[in-house]
Amino acid sequence: MPSASFAQNLPSLGDTERQELSPIMERRLGEEIMRDVRRDRDYLDDPVVLEYLNNFGSSLVSVRPDARGEAGYDFFFFAVRDPSLNAFALPGGFIGVHSALVLAAQSESELASVLSHEIGHVAQRHIARMLGRQRQDALLPLAGMILAALASRSSSDASAALLMGSEGVALQRQLNFSREAEREADRVGLQIMKDAGFDTSGMIAFFGRMQNSTRAYSDGVPAFLRSHPLTTERIADIQDRTRGLRYKQRADSLDFHLVRARLRLLQDSTAQGLREAAEAFEGLLAQKTRNQTIAGKYGQALLAFRQRDIGRAQELLSEARAALPQGMKPSSILASLAIELKLAANQSAEAVKEAEAARTQFPLSRGIAHLYADALTAAGRNDDAVRFLRDQAQLYRREPELQERLAKAYAAQGKQALQHIALAENYAMVGSLSSALDQLNIARRAPDATFYDQSLIDAREREWQARFKEEMK
Repeated sequence: MPSASFAQNLPSLGDTERQELSPIMERRLGEEIMRDVRRDRDYLDDPVVLEYLNNFGSSLVSVRPDARGEAGYDFFFFAVRDPSLNAFALPGGFIGVHSALVLAAQSESELASVLSHEIGHVAQRHIARMLGRQRQDALLPLAGMILAALASRSSSDASAALLMGSEGVALQRQLNFSREAEREADRVGLQIMKDAGFDTSGMIAFFGRMQNSTRAYSDGVPAFLRSHPLTTERIADIQDRTRGLRYKQRADSLDFHLVRARLRLLQDSTAQGLREAAEAFEGLLAQKTRNQTIAGKYGQALLAFRQRDIGRAQELLSEARAALPQGMKPSSILASLAIELKLAANQSAEAVKEAEAARTQFPLSRGIAHLYADALTAAGRNDDAVRFLRDQAQLYRREPELQERLAKAYAAQGKQALQHIALAENYAMVGSLSSALDQLNIARRAPDATFYDQSLIDAREREWQARFKEEMK
């Protein structure tokens, strides 16, 4: 199958619908939805998981410049805690995956098949077109998208109902659109997988395994297959498109195994869940392969950390790191846990040294950068922490975690006005504008507020009040 003509063979779903929801409005809608998703207790705001998914997802997007589509999406990948197998795309380039789906994937190629499929939905603007058609029929208000996004975590049927249906809509018309969109996402996803060097048979293997496992589900069908209907025609089309491709074996990264070990603990923190995770880690060690051994030791270290046995956790982490063969690329995930354990043991000076070494090895790691700031603050190096965080905040303007840490560092310095301004920035980034405005009022009354601080407060207050009124409208 010639790759050059692949994109040209994709069907058009209609240009008129593209005009109904502009790329800018689509992104704004996605950001509004994400503010609600981030407030959900099952949103996994875990820096290690987020960094892995975004690095992995970005590697898929980067091989296809046209995967960003005409809208120029800035993709963001995230995970939610959910025992069902599902993934979903939101307007504007936000892609979510259930924790259980990552655990069910037996290889990175299988995980790539799902994320590439969702990238296909975003790149082809399926949601924007669907919203355009629904708005044309005056049947689906945009607020329904927010409900659909939240419902997609626990009930794909509820999500599908909100997204696809309302009275007076021809059911067949919606089903036909859905099937065509799924086929198009499959084709885009397969090409992304191929260009990124993944085994394209991973899509068939994963989708087929989910379909064959329907008997294990009480409702008969895995969540992913309910929200992404897998028809006989779709399977045949995927098989036909992969038949002429040469089998390409790709070794899974160590981080893939480490993240899956981490997700086992994050998915279920009950006593039963921890027991099952401990058994799973023993199972990894029993396989006696390099990556599984390291992942098993890492999982056991995480479990000991959760149980507040810091000494045991450090021993297990040392064993995991010792299992790395000489010359093998180190992992930022192992380095992150080493810093966390030093901080938990109140070894702040050692934590700073560990973090400095990790920053040298992983200069682009956001998780390591955040932990470095934590280590500086824990060591009482507040001036260094403030300088570092202010520089980081200039470079990464969409990271609320930086403002939260900056507020803590300012508090340690006794700078009240700057502390509350940083807290206001943090609240504004996560969508809590009323709380952000409250923090500005506190900052305005702070005894150490300078003329420059007051000017910044006035500017931010005008900006956020206007945004708050617009959102209320």
